[in-house]
Amino acid sequence: MSDTPSRPTAGLNTGSHDLPVSPELSRFMASDWAPSPLPDSTRIPAYALTPARRARLSARFPGERLIIPAGELKVRSNDCDHRFRPHSAYAWLTGLTGEDQVGHVLVLEPAGPHAHEAVLYLRPRSSRADGTEEFYRDRRYGEFWVGRRPDLAEAERLTGLRCAHLDTLGSPAGRNAATDTELAAALSELRLVKDAWEVEQLQLAVDHTTAGFEDVVRALPRALAHPRGERWIEGVFGLRARAEGNGTGYDTIAASGAHACVLHWIRNDGRLDGDELLLLDAGVETDSLYTADITRTMPLSGHFSSVQRQVYELVLAAQDAGIAALRPGASFRDFHRAGMRVIAEGLAEWGVLKHPEGDLHRRYTLCSSGHMLGLDVHDCAKARAETYLDGVLEEGQVLTVEPGLYLQPDDETLPPELRGIGVRIEDDLVITATGARLMSGALPRTVSGIEDWMGALIDGS
Repeated sequence: MSDTPSRPTAGLNTGSHDLPVSPELSRFMASDWAPSPLPDSTRIPAYALTPARRARLSARFPGERLIIPAGELKVRSNDCDHRFRPHSAYAWLTGLTGEDQVGHVLVLEPAGPHAHEAVLYLRPRSSRADGTEEFYRDRRYGEFWVGRRPDLAEAERLTGLRCAHLDTLGSPAGRNAATDTELAAALSELRLVKDAWEVEQLQLAVDHTTAGFEDVVRALPRALAHPRGERWIEGVFGLRARAEGNGTGYDTIAASGAHACVLHWIRNDGRLDGDELLLLDAGVETDSLYTADITRTMPLSGHFSSVQRQVYELVLAAQDAGIAALRPGASFRDFHRAGMRVIAEGLAEWGVLKHPEGDLHRRYTLCSSGHMLGLDVHDCAKARAETYLDGVLEEGQVLTVEPGLYLQPDDETLPPELRGIGVRIEDDLVITATGARLMSGALPRTVSGIEDWMGALIDGS
């Protein structure tokens, strides 16, 4: 064994099982690398849009320093981190969406009483000749471990922002989006109305999600034969999400039978039964980080039974009523109220409720019937109630309409034939000047439409 002392590792994220590095290896690693600059023409897709976004934020906080962090890595287990996704407000203001944004910070520095200068503090590409060894030794940030980062000049060309080394940021005073509720609310409210490019990105997410649902239906014969068919479904959709975008926008819900009565069933470890329904709630997140959010409830046999049809058609009628209530100037809560009136009346007609008045129907619906959609699946969640939940709809807003009935398997207020059935139908819509456009209309919603769609995909698979 060599007695040559190893190089120090201070500041490097090295593993406990990494081999020591001799001075000779360190010198060798620092030499004879060819230049590999990024193309001069490279720009982020939202390059032309982010200055106006930052100007709108600037106007809300004149004279104040604003700090918007991308976020930090979070440990999954031991020395393995979760996959990184930058904070949505940071992505919206900078256009930067990649995993290489770990730890970066956007600062809006006051530039006079009514303006700001945006400065992006980042960890630039490490030199291969300055002895830092980061590029080949650091498991969290080293280029040979996690990929290339731009240098400062390249980052400025990419973003149009003045860029500085993260080490020069220090601990600046100011409003920090991670802790300041007023700034967080403003950042949510500014994103309530989507511009045309954002709507295009959301439509792209919807289109990829539609393809993922088709993949799932084609895969049903194999999923039905697997002891954890729900997980097979999750994996099939996840393949589409990673192949076409950044991944899923949220954990996929693949809930069969009574699992569909659990609103956020993400264990997905159950077997599929051909006599039951499958509730699939899933969305592809694009590389720009905009996500779809769609749910379809499908008969695993390919055909709804009479009682399954009964439940499904009530939920569909509720969704139709909710969609019909969407228009600029309508209260945000109107579509939910419209859908719940239909649900309550239907439950009363079935004899489950004595009358449709009041809120007893909520035993079987559990949650609201939709939410804003965008960079987050539950987008703009920090917005003040008066601008969102108690506000009115505006042209350019994108939202879901997703009523459901969750008839618990142990609910003795229900006749036995209804117990254990869960149905949700969820679509994505953009508010237009005269109403709303159904973005996810390529996926059928009616009973006959779903049966025909499933039959064609399975027969052709």
